[in-house]
Amino acid sequence: MLHTGPDVHFISGLPRSGSTLLSSLLSQNPALITSGRTSPVAPMILRVSSLMAEGDHASDFDPTRRDRVLRQIVSSYYAPSGTQRMIIDTHRDWCARLGLIDTIFPQSKVICCVRDPIWILDSLERLIVSDPILSSRLVPMARRATQHDRIEHLLSPEGVFGYAWRVLTEAFHGPFAHRLVIVEYDYLARYPKAALDTLTRALNLPPHDYDLERIDQIGSDAFDACLSTPGLHHLRPRVSLEPRRCILPPAIQERLQGGMFWRSPEAAPSGIRILA
Repeated sequence: MLHTGPDVHFISGLPRSGSTLLSSLLSQNPALITSGRTSPVAPMILRVSSLMAEGDHASDFDPTRRDRVLRQIVSSYYAPSGTQRMIIDTHRDWCARLGLIDTIFPQSKVICCVRDPIWILDSLERLIVSDPILSSRLVPMARRATQHDRIEHLLSPEGVFGYAWRVLTEAFHGPFAHRLVIVEYDYLARYPKAALDTLTRALNLPPHDYDLERIDQIGSDAFDACLSTPGLHHLRPRVSLEPRRCILPPAIQERLQGGMFWRSPEAAPSGIRILA
């Protein structure tokens, strides 16, 4: 069945890798509607999908009804105006649901924001230790005592980095990899105009003259407060790449070396566009 509503694309990938920055930049375009930070759309779709697949009502949903209901969740949540021709939703789970995207949004792309794992873990650690009582819910209380404990949890399958890493690698090597557009954080921060120009062509976005000197905050204070991690989605007022000293011990840095698999030519399946 053809999709007749607003065009839909997605932002996914790794944490602390520019997804909030990219979404904020794209929100300047009056023809787009973006979620800014992580939205509840993906979890909503997954829960409704479970109802369709199991239980007493599974037989009520043939493919046509299923696809119509799932598409409607996206359009109803955003309710775009007449001038907003495209929706861009953000969630880590989209990398794990490329088959679903391929079916219900067959023209869609998934922008995967990525970054050297060393600097992702460095950034997460800086956020956590900025609170002297270590209250961030990114790490369970029992794993907060030492940096090594915190890093081990973040890298685990249940951790905010570990989960995103697993689903990204699966998507990158999977059958729907052609839907991915990889955007490396350093590239976006160094060459934001080039990155936006490439995305405009790759996703067929309505053209817009983006203001790279004025980055709007996305109103995520309440969301960050729920995670007891203030500043998790805070943005600097302009696009820039600011060097800093890594606070991870050498042993952890060595463990994470070579993690940018998307830069390896032999690893890139045909059809993936990589901005790095």
